Amino acid sequence: MQSVTRHKGEKAFTLIELVIVIVITGIIATIATRKMSSTLETAHMERTLREMDHFTWAIVGNPDLQSDGARTDFGYIGDVGSFPPNLNALRFNPGGFATWKGPYIKEGLDVSSYGKDAWGSNYIYNDTLLRSVGSGSDIDRLIAANSDMLLRNRVIGFVLDANNESPGGVYRDSVIVALTYPDGTGGTTTVSVNPGLKGNFAFTNIPIGNHALQVIYIPQTDTVTWDISVRPAGDVKLALTFPADLW
Repeated sequence: MQSVTRHKGEKAFTLIELVIVIVITGIIATIATRKMSSTLETAHMERTLREMDHFTWAIVGNPDLQSDGARTDFGYIGDVGSFPPNLNALRFNPGGFATWKGPYIKEGLDVSSYGKDAWGSNYIYNDTLLRSVGSGSDIDRLIAANSDMLLRNRVIGFVLDANNESPGGVYRDSVIVALTYPDGTGGTTTVSVNPGLKGNFAFTNIPIGNHALQVIYIPQTDTVTWDISVRPAGDVKLALTFPADLW
């Protein structure tokens, strides 16, 4: 049987000292674990918020995308004229829609986990609201305050000739104002009106997007086309002037 000889100057750990070391080690490990967990949660939160931004831009467009001062991106609604039925419709044409110009998700998402937040839970989408529930608390991204501001806007204005004169009662029936926009089911629709005595006209229930507006003077078959931009919750007010003296 071997015996342990303690040399002079050596000091053995007492039981209390060992317990203290174990406790301190446990505390350090707990702090490190919590810090790692907090860092992971922060990363999950940042990724989820970033994905929710990209989904929102895919649905209603990114207002920062402009050309010559005009907004160029209105997302799925701007092209189709309705809310996507689900998030997959942002990647794949939901019904052979002719006006669908996707995919609208081009970056910022992990395709392998598409439709799921960073915790692996499915996003909940309901037109104007996108929700993540994976963190244990709801994280909401409001796409719009209400659907009307995206689907039911007004386009109003006046038609004048080169002398800034309205068609009046004599010529108003010879003028047609026609607006073409996506109909919500993959095609387009054109609505037409004759202006009022002062050249005034109005269209309602117009979705956001860049649409074509034509003014047609029938006797001379003159047609002038304008590209108009309908933004969320904003009336479009126009003064349309023919380049010629017509009436």
